[in-house]
Amino acid sequence: MLLSRALRTALPAGRRAIACNVGSISTLPSRLPIGRNMSMAADTTISNPAMFCRQCEQTQDHIACRTVGICGKSPETSTMQDVLMHTVKSLSLWAVAAREAGASADEMKEANSWTLSSVFSTLTNVNFDESRIAEYINEGMTIKRDLEQMVIAKGGVAPDGDVARLDLSKMNTDELEDFGYTVSIPELQKAMGNDDCFSLLEIASYGLKGACAYAAHCRQLGYVDEDVMTGIHHVFAKVASNQADMEGLLANALRVGELNGKILEMLDTAHAATFGAPEPTQVKVTATKGKCILVSGHDLLDLETLLKQTEGTGVNVYTHGEMLPAHGYPGLKKYSHLVGNYGTAWQNQKFEFSLFPGPVVVTTNCILEPRRKYKDRLYSINEVGVAGVKHIKDGDFSEVIEQAQSCKGFPRTIDPAEYLTVGFNHRAVLPLAGKVIDAVQNGHISRIFLIGGCDGSQFDRNYFTELAEELPDDTLILTLGCAKNRFIHSKKLLGQTLANGMPRILDMGQCNDSYSAIVVATELAKALDCTVNDLPLSLCLSHLEQKAAAVLLTLLQMGVKNIRLGPSLPAYITPNILDVLVQNYNIMPTGDVQGDIKMMMEGK
Repeated sequence: MLLSRALRTALPAGRRAIACNVGSISTLPSRLPIGRNMSMAADTTISNPAMFCRQCEQTQDHIACRTVGICGKSPETSTMQDVLMHTVKSLSLWAVAAREAGASADEMKEANSWTLSSVFSTLTNVNFDESRIAEYINEGMTIKRDLEQMVIAKGGVAPDGDVARLDLSKMNTDELEDFGYTVSIPELQKAMGNDDCFSLLEIASYGLKGACAYAAHCRQLGYVDEDVMTGIHHVFAKVASNQADMEGLLANALRVGELNGKILEMLDTAHAATFGAPEPTQVKVTATKGKCILVSGHDLLDLETLLKQTEGTGVNVYTHGEMLPAHGYPGLKKYSHLVGNYGTAWQNQKFEFSLFPGPVVVTTNCILEPRRKYKDRLYSINEVGVAGVKHIKDGDFSEVIEQAQSCKGFPRTIDPAEYLTVGFNHRAVLPLAGKVIDAVQNGHISRIFLIGGCDGSQFDRNYFTELAEELPDDTLILTLGCAKNRFIHSKKLLGQTLANGMPRILDMGQCNDSYSAIVVATELAKALDCTVNDLPLSLCLSHLEQKAAAVLLTLLQMGVKNIRLGPSLPAYITPNILDVLVQNYNIMPTGDVQGDIKMMMEGK
């Protein structure tokens, strides 16, 4: 069925939505399914809010943060980020025009790098420093002017419209903030005049933010794909328009999923090529006596650089949060002073960083406004920024190391030590595929569960702890992302094995390692001669920020169905667009743990 026909039959005029399952298009149900957290808000009618941000799951009242961000982001930072994203759209229009005029990959290198860094800086819990954001805006204006001249010199066609003509070069910070209110979410939604179209625009925009973050990790390791960058600029050029083009905006959102899949594959290749293929490894999670530095975030190259610079200094290095999987890489665990992992997920950092007896380096998301108790020991690097926090440039950790040597460090080694096991990348899991298939066919594994994603601070996220702990003992649990911290420390689950001797919980890595889960699922489907949706596999994902949005779009673009998403669904999805996801992908919110387990064990 043609997309346009589905649109015409699904919604009244002026309020169209689109059905987007892979393989067929169906008309939408007339009623929103009832269930926990299914009532979605896309309300932008608040009078004169100081800010309007709803890009993460924790947004206030599941509508939008309107006075200060739940993350701690100020209205000033929020509006500056809106300006930066408008700059990204403007530059993207010229990047598309430059490529159409014949610009080479080398000529686009600066625009590509700026795009990834500037977009990454707007993700949840990355950059709270308005001066750094203003620098990105000014750099973007300079690069855009270079692209304009390139298009003219090559005889290309200049893009038209207000966004393409954007010039912020003469504005000071106060003027930039004022301009930000004119390109806020409420103003852009009003200009489009169609809530469902704008919902698709936001889905693509936030998903592409996550994809750009993953691509920035690739770039750190020397991997940049010009075709991917071309796609990224095309998507941003599309969302620069306020045209209510339902079909085009849907295609844009699905293209983000496709691009992100390619980026995740590239990142997987880059990690393995740089640090060796991950392998199952026990990681010490108790203290070792001595001076110490803590590294949080995602960027493995920064960790390696620090490990090289701390060799022979007597300073031990610990990982935190999403850096835990680093211990599975041969090229990183070879350093004897990478002694273990400290703490849990990002949202606990104010407590955990306060107690850590040394400096802390945050390489990527997630960072929170620090407490005074450790602010003078906190360092940012790359796109990360908080006003008043020292920022590392050019990979020089000498100041961090010097401070670590002056701090008290851990006074003693905890004995007996405790351990977690990491390193179950697809390269380690696929050799076990035959063992898994035999166990499923023999009834030793009743079902496989993927429980992962982004963690957060809400009480509702205990759902993922209870789910893992209450699943039948003969289920296999795959996990990745910081959401695993909800249960990998569970005394009930620690050290559990299946009847065939396999560990019951397989930690596949960071959210950056989502490609591993995709590979394992597709390869198991091939081996069993079925589709991914026919596998004895249930997906239960914890959603928070834009990286998770990108992964979700990749799964939807693949046609994966029956995903449970929680603890609540994104505030930027309108009821009509949610209907599409329910009708075509059976996406659903997390609910009552026992009820969900019963349904998932039945393959529902």
